Amino acid sequence: MKKIGLYFGTFNPIHIGHLTIANHMVEFSDLDEVWMIVTPHNPFKKKNTLLDNHHRLEMVYRATEAYPNIKPSDIEFKLPQPNYTVETLIHLEERFPNKEFSLIMGADNLKGLHKWKNYEVILENYAIYVYPRISEGKVPEQFVGHPKINQVDAPIMEISSTFIRKAIKSKKNITPLLPVKVWEYIDLMNFYKN
Repeated sequence: MKKIGLYFGTFNPIHIGHLTIANHMVEFSDLDEVWMIVTPHNPFKKKNTLLDNHHRLEMVYRATEAYPNIKPSDIEFKLPQPNYTVETLIHLEERFPNKEFSLIMGADNLKGLHKWKNYEVILENYAIYVYPRISEGKVPEQFVGHPKINQVDAPIMEISSTFIRKAIKSKKNITPLLPVKVWEYIDLMNFYKN
């Protein structure tokens, strides 16, 4: 049974930090593939700064096409909004019964996991792969040493899509932070410039 790590994000835009972590999970953990799940609208985020779903999916597609084990996914586009991870997991299980799904998240997200809808159901049924992030606060006691939570010694990538959007707006050169094909698409479409 193939082990699939699900990496959720708005990817607005996808950058080399996202790609580095996804690739690290494929190469240095027991996951066979990573699916980059482009989320249409995170209940915790304001929607007004988000590019249309299909543009963000296109950027993820362009960023990952050279990596056969990292795949873009629009699975959440077809689900009711706002989207909750637990519902997406149930939907994926039904659609792909021959795959074993796990979650990939940053240490900062783990600190807030207890606020997620039905987080106990997620922890009971799915492994979670956590990559390090520099962030405030402590991981809640209930998650420390939890058998379903795997800490992965991935590189710390402190690049944010927000920083990239602001830099593009200020006409800064941030091309090293983006996969080449993603930058070409942003430039071609004039995204984030005003």
